[in-house]
Amino acid sequence: MSSTRRVAIVTGSSRGIGRAIALRLAKDGHDIVVNYQSNAAKAQETVNEILALNQPGLRAIAIQGDVGILADGKRIVEETLQYFGRIDTVVFNAGWIVYQSVEDVTEESYEEAFRTNVKAPMFFTKQLIPHLKAGSKLIYLSTSLTSATTVPPNYFLYTATKGAVEQMVRTLSKDLGRKGINVNAISPGPTDTDGFRFGKTEDQIKLFSQNNPFGRLGQPEDIAGAVSFLASESAGWVNGQNLRVNGGFVV
Repeated sequence: MSSTRRVAIVTGSSRGIGRAIALRLAKDGHDIVVNYQSNAAKAQETVNEILALNQPGLRAIAIQGDVGILADGKRIVEETLQYFGRIDTVVFNAGWIVYQSVEDVTEESYEEAFRTNVKAPMFFTKQLIPHLKAGSKLIYLSTSLTSATTVPPNYFLYTATKGAVEQMVRTLSKDLGRKGINVNAISPGPTDTDGFRFGKTEDQIKLFSQNNPFGRLGQPEDIAGAVSFLASESAGWVNGQNLRVNGGFVV
């Protein structure tokens, strides 16, 4: 099935930032693939919310899969093409975080962090390339911590993996730019999601808010707005850039 609407895959979009991105891109006129790993009910809720926008011709489906597993990534691409007939925008939102100091890092936690945050987007990109045309947009999520002068304790592994993602964006922007494909990164600051709040006290969360010039945490919709820009025709001359969306938390 094919249409003239642009098609976006958003990995890890059953909740949090990914869900907000999927909804925003749908409002912008994209058909949406809501990718999820395990929570089918939440993914379907996101699909239902997209369809409830009641835009003429708008379509959305949920596709299960872990893009860190090559067979899953291949299937996600195939199912997207089978249903929509094209892929135009991919947002690499899915990620994994464990709060460990370097002394506490294990081989297992290292492998899982780099599998999910680096291997997954790298090989999923490889699987997507043959199906992308000029004007396609690849948007990777990093973190403002890669440029912060003060990194909170226990973000060692997470920040290391996102540093790798940023270098991947730099090199891919050259390689894929020759094909007319835009490659960019979004680096959120502290954003109010269940994942961010996990393991933190209210006092700790309040401190993050107080350290921002705006006196608050980012919201998923703040990040989605920036993704919306990079996915638009207005960002056609933006390539190989890292847009830090943090309210001035890191400058």
